[in-house]
Amino acid sequence: MSSVREKANHRISVLRSLLCVGLDSDPEKIPKLFSSYRNPVLEFNSAIIRATSDCAVAYKLNTAFYEARGVAGLQDMEKTLRSIPDSCITIADAKRADIGNTSRMYARAFFEHWPFDAVTVAPYMGFDSLEPFFAYEDKLVFVLCLTSNEGSADFEEQAMADGTLLYRSVLGKVASWSRNGNGGVVVGATKSNQLGEIRRNAPGLFLLIPGVGAQGGSLEEAVNIGVDDERQSALVNVSRALIYPSGSFAAVDDYEQAVAREALQISDEMKRVL
Repeated sequence: MSSVREKANHRISVLRSLLCVGLDSDPEKIPKLFSSYRNPVLEFNSAIIRATSDCAVAYKLNTAFYEARGVAGLQDMEKTLRSIPDSCITIADAKRADIGNTSRMYARAFFEHWPFDAVTVAPYMGFDSLEPFFAYEDKLVFVLCLTSNEGSADFEEQAMADGTLLYRSVLGKVASWSRNGNGGVVVGATKSNQLGEIRRNAPGLFLLIPGVGAQGGSLEEAVNIGVDDERQSALVNVSRALIYPSGSFAAVDDYEQAVAREALQISDEMKRVL
């Protein structure tokens, strides 16, 4: 079994939490009090990690928010990655895939240069574009399957020539591509009806479930439906609703306390369901 998967499931069982904290750190949205620091985003991320590390299973860094800022942003991403506790897993939300040689470089970037535990990838180009990621058998590979956005109806929910919906075909393929239990899929929490079907049809895959909070997905349903028979092998990502709490903050400690309260409330709800 993938060592990263075992690590995630161990922490899930210890904490009785599926919380994945999304570090979608936008300099235009972070509280103004961080602007006095030399590296505002890095200090912002560090405050979130301190506030949530007791109840988080994973941290997901949306790479676009760092790449958009060039070298400085990538340096913040790398330093943030190093500051995450070893007990938690790290996810590069990069949504990469390309022909073999390029994907090998992507996989090397996110699994070796930046030693993330997991990465998100897109299935459109087929197995040869994803095989370099699945070759890292001790990691986790989350393939986009059925996403929360309205545009998912454009392709993911369209019927193929044999009548199979595309996302169902993706699900079956990922189950067959998974090595050493390193296969996973991304399923939006706003798709609660299909989430149960996906879990039933792919009991051996690890699920990454975004869409709770700002996007309107139900936390209770995501937890209850998304887990496997062991009540594990799923992560529920919360980003904006957690890292941008309402209110104004005079000091970093005030901000951290607000985030910690929100994280604890989410974690307590997860414990109740699990």
